[in-house]
Amino acid sequence: MEYRVLPHGGEKISVIGLGSAGIHNADAAEVERTYEAAIDAGVNHFDFIPSESAPFEAMGRVLGRHREQVRIQVHIGALYGSGVYGWTTEAAPAIAEFERRLATVGTDYADFGFIHCIDEDADLDRVMNGGIWDYAQARHADGTIRHLAFSTHNPHIARCLLATGAFDLAMFSLNPMYDYTDESEYGRGEASDRMALLQEFERAGVGVSVMKPFAGGQLLDAAQSPFGRALMRTQCIQYALDRPGVLTVLPGVRGEADLRDLLSYLDATPEECDYSVLADMAPQSREARCVYCNHCQPCPAGIQIGLVNKYYDLALVGDELAAEHYRNLEHHAGECIGCGHCDSRCPFGVAQSERMGIIADHFGL
Repeated sequence: MEYRVLPHGGEKISVIGLGSAGIHNADAAEVERTYEAAIDAGVNHFDFIPSESAPFEAMGRVLGRHREQVRIQVHIGALYGSGVYGWTTEAAPAIAEFERRLATVGTDYADFGFIHCIDEDADLDRVMNGGIWDYAQARHADGTIRHLAFSTHNPHIARCLLATGAFDLAMFSLNPMYDYTDESEYGRGEASDRMALLQEFERAGVGVSVMKPFAGGQLLDAAQSPFGRALMRTQCIQYALDRPGVLTVLPGVRGEADLRDLLSYLDATPEECDYSVLADMAPQSREARCVYCNHCQPCPAGIQIGLVNKYYDLALVGDELAAEHYRNLEHHAGECIGCGHCDSRCPFGVAQSERMGIIADHFGL
């Protein structure tokens, strides 16, 4: 397993986490086997919000047995009174449900206490001014919530919450379908704006846990994919992990077989993770921009082109440390020999050799 570090706190988080949207398809015994197998494989980050309430007890038993090993996302705003997932911005039921979930695990704290699924301004106002936010801050102060977090599909809402300076983690929908098509209400905003948001997360030290990496399975099925072609799980996972600020990807599983498919990413070849096929699938009208995929590598001059681009983009949005990170690289943009190797290999049509000159001028190296 690979791990990334939460900027505010320093906890190590597995790059493969586990969502729970499909686990209601398994019986209690398989739920326990699946979660035990995930932990045995090094998975330590879990979202605690299934589509139905039935799996909670089995999930809670496993997570409780391994409480010190795992990081759990517990949401304030999810409801299960009818036995299936529901959602509310009313403080009293949201708080009661949050506390029930802690009891299910047999724990007195949530690693991440989530302001749950806010996509509209009116809902944001009700949460921030109707009791939920006051409760979340109070529980953070007393240690019941170790880190404040939020989930949204809306870049505008994300920026509003980011501006508070109070959050350490954000759960955001991220996959090629949402970035390059207009097929889903969840994929709000142009790809360039969504990329800019991720850069803002990274600049603020707010980690990102990715929901919907397969677009609910649509990207894995050629008949459902808006691209008319299926992607592999490994490609979708790599796509998400290559974006700025991302710490972990949280696909849902229906049981042990899905978990095995998910964990195959850890042994995948570079070819199995290569998502450059998107260059042929995405609309050509989209702006050509570096997505740090490193498909242009190796550079004959030794330049880490993806990192050079990343630090430049971060510098443009005001990250004061980006220039220092850039200067600490072994090779810099000014060392580009103009051979055109990167230009010919970039699947997204970025004129990298020309961009190296721009970056060199910006940083002075």
